[in-house]
Amino acid sequence: MTAATILVVDDEPDIRSLVREILEDEGFRVAVAENGADARAQREQLRPDLVLLDIWMPDMDGITLLKEWSAGGPPPYPVIMMSGHGTVETAVEATRLGAYDFLEKPLSMAKLLLTVRNALDAARLHMENVRLRQHVQIPAHDLIGRSDAMARLREQIRRIASHHTPVLTEGESGAEKESVARFIHQQSSRGSGPFVKVSVSALSSEDATAELFGREEDGSVSPGYLEKAQGGTLFLKDIADMDLATQARLQNAIEKQSFTRRGGTQSIPLDVRIIAATRYRLEERVKDGTFRDDFFFQISVVPIRVPPLREHYEDIPELLDYYVNHFVQQEGLPYRRFSTAAQNRLRRCHWPGNVRELKNLVQRLLILGSSETVELDEVEIALGDQSGTREAGSLHNFDLPLREAREKFERAYLEYQLKQANGSVSKIARIVGMERTHLYRKLKSLGIDLKP
Repeated sequence: MTAATILVVDDEPDIRSLVREILEDEGFRVAVAENGADARAQREQLRPDLVLLDIWMPDMDGITLLKEWSAGGPPPYPVIMMSGHGTVETAVEATRLGAYDFLEKPLSMAKLLLTVRNALDAARLHMENVRLRQHVQIPAHDLIGRSDAMARLREQIRRIASHHTPVLTEGESGAEKESVARFIHQQSSRGSGPFVKVSVSALSSEDATAELFGREEDGSVSPGYLEKAQGGTLFLKDIADMDLATQARLQNAIEKQSFTRRGGTQSIPLDVRIIAATRYRLEERVKDGTFRDDFFFQISVVPIRVPPLREHYEDIPELLDYYVNHFVQQEGLPYRRFSTAAQNRLRRCHWPGNVRELKNLVQRLLILGSSETVELDEVEIALGDQSGTREAGSLHNFDLPLREAREKFERAYLEYQLKQANGSVSKIARIVGMERTHLYRKLKSLGIDLKP
């Protein structure tokens, strides 16, 4: 992980030099500023992890600078004040403004190092608490399912999590590509760091590089997604939509493990794991010239295929339980259980929208339903209203053999007539023009249950 960056602000050259030397010997990255104006510029440029700030300086005092940095709330990094002419009132004022501690000159180097380490540890703990609260509000998916397909996927993730190479997750729309990325992040040594999600398709075409790499303009600095993900993981959703110029710049940053902001000159170390996701075959994009081959080879060092839901349909009952509990706990929706018949019907669906489609269906049934149990007829209605949700090998599948397609139609047709006639075989026989005994045999051969 990248060493913490410390900004030392003091108008005395000897103190700046001594403190810098001591901190660098301890492995920190150190920048120095000799006055308030220089400190402003360095702060915007570096975004330090900690600031050592002298109170008495020629152009402005440190308390004024601290007030400026605390105008919108406590500074996003610890500030340790230093002074040889401090008073109790000054120390109290600095603490009130958000300073972490107050050190008197001449400085005790042992106390300085202890205070710096304690301040950085406190800042890390605060960030971890913030992230934990975010995880409580938005719980990560645990890749639900006991099928062989999901067991293989989890095992593959555990094997690669300890490495820091880029990962490419491939899968159909609605598959669990983001859940896979979060699981990789959680299982890795970066699990306590930030997980930053970026939808590439939503990036501004004019400002994509600035949004990713940050910008420097008129003395102000706007950090990009790469900086926000430092020490953690950057998840790039819809990577196939990234323009060629941004691909080239990101490829160069990953290769050199550093980048510069747009409009800036300083090289910033890159301490981010890249996980990209796509529903397309990037090899085809490389062939048609819309995706760089060098970038493709770089991000696909470890490719992961996320299986569509139809390849692990046996996990659907467990997924139903998971999403029912999720919506009950997170949105306060009423608890409902799915009957065995309803579950079996959902297991036969094709699910072109995959897990996302199943999740949306569960939410809809919890919102609209009134009974404690979701029954088969309610599921049938919901599936009929949901465009694109069809049984595997359905009436619209023209790739089926004629015999199988005819059986699919006959089953759907007779199930519909049975429902319209409230289960009366005699009535159905008259409507469809079949002899009753023949109709019984046909219903049995198609696996249609006549029980109420």
